[in-house]
Amino acid sequence: MASGCAKRGGCPSDYVAVSIAVICFLVLLSRSVLPCLIHKAPRNNSSSFWIPVIQVFSSFNLLFSTMMSINLLQFKTKHWWQYCYLWSVWVEGPLGFGLLMSCRITQAFQLYFIFVKKRLPPVKSYVFLPLVLLPWIFGAAIVQAKRPLDSQCHMGLEWTLPVAGLNALYVLALLAFTRAIRHVEFRFDELRDLWKGILVSATSVALWVTSFVLNEIHTDTSWLQVTSRFVLLVTAGILVIVFFSISSHQPLLSQISFKNRQEFPRMGLALGIHDSGLLFRKEEVRPVDPNEPLDKLLLNKRFRKSLMEFAESCYAGETLHFYEEVYEHGKIPEGDSIRRIYMARHIMEKFIVAGAEMEVNVSHKTRQEILTTQDLTHLDLFKNALNEVMQLIKMNLVRDYWSSTFFIKFKEEVAMDKEGWSLSPPRMSLIQGSDDPFYQEHMSRSSTSRYSSPS
Repeated sequence: MASGCAKRGGCPSDYVAVSIAVICFLVLLSRSVLPCLIHKAPRNNSSSFWIPVIQVFSSFNLLFSTMMSINLLQFKTKHWWQYCYLWSVWVEGPLGFGLLMSCRITQAFQLYFIFVKKRLPPVKSYVFLPLVLLPWIFGAAIVQAKRPLDSQCHMGLEWTLPVAGLNALYVLALLAFTRAIRHVEFRFDELRDLWKGILVSATSVALWVTSFVLNEIHTDTSWLQVTSRFVLLVTAGILVIVFFSISSHQPLLSQISFKNRQEFPRMGLALGIHDSGLLFRKEEVRPVDPNEPLDKLLLNKRFRKSLMEFAESCYAGETLHFYEEVYEHGKIPEGDSIRRIYMARHIMEKFIVAGAEMEVNVSHKTRQEILTTQDLTHLDLFKNALNEVMQLIKMNLVRDYWSSTFFIKFKEEVAMDKEGWSLSPPRMSLIQGSDDPFYQEHMSRSSTSRYSSPS
């Protein structure tokens, strides 16, 4: 029978294992928090924010419950918070490893539907994740009811093998989803990173399960108890770091913004869209007629920049940002489905979903048409939304712009340019009906065009 620190805990190797686990969690915490603080990444209510948060929570549960349940630290007296079923069954199971694997399966599930089925998942992540976690909850409830644990939080062989099988089942489910997306030509090496992460994770899980089984079965061998629990906690620490390093379903945030934000400030640039940002060098100083349709005026860099500054001062910059992003989306060739999906998903997360970073004011019908689309690569995916946004710009933003100091400054800058534009300000008091340069007729005329000349 094991004796001494092998039974009570507190061996030198135990404290080394705890130190390694603490370092692993601090590394995980820094990888998840520091990029947001440094780059001031906006918070949203989508799964791209909550899944990583839940993953950090489950990682802490897995490490801390492992430390408590396998008796790594030597406690002289037994406390109520050392209850075996709390740590070994619930925190380490459903709230630890089970929740961690469920997060990864949920993200792989979303990647599968977005890039293989070319549509948004039919089940929301906040519904799918609890469904995936249900087997762990049922299993924990059965163990709680049967109470097979002894005073040292060990369970017999008849219980250890089913628990190990449940762990392996979740790894296989993650492998199955990853295999289903292996043919997708991702732009940001998600598949390569996913396979790399799964390879390391599967190795860690194999070592973790082996150590778990040995620790539970061979309770009478001192050296095996000490070694197995050391490997158990260390591999759990490695596991949580590797899992968090796997590419998520938000590549711009996880793969670009946090690493190369200065190099790729926009999704269009990250996807390699030429002239991203509506910059037409050959047309920068061409004459501009204020009676032209707004969609044509916006193609002019100087006019667009001046109007953008005015919009930002009015806290309405999201409308012009949406215009730019949709314009860039329209420049992607129809046959390049992967880049179109990346850009469409980015626009939806940034402008369309409720509570988005720059949510635009569009009708509920239009919003639902986009969010429930069966084809993320459709050429007219954002056509109705863009028409509504352009109408808001014409009827509100542009009218105020003509009488603003931003327009006066714009005219002065053009006048100082030797090759500038000949542009006189419209007199709003004389504009009525069809004389309005941004009257409704321009909306109906431009709505028939493609995004190469957005309306």
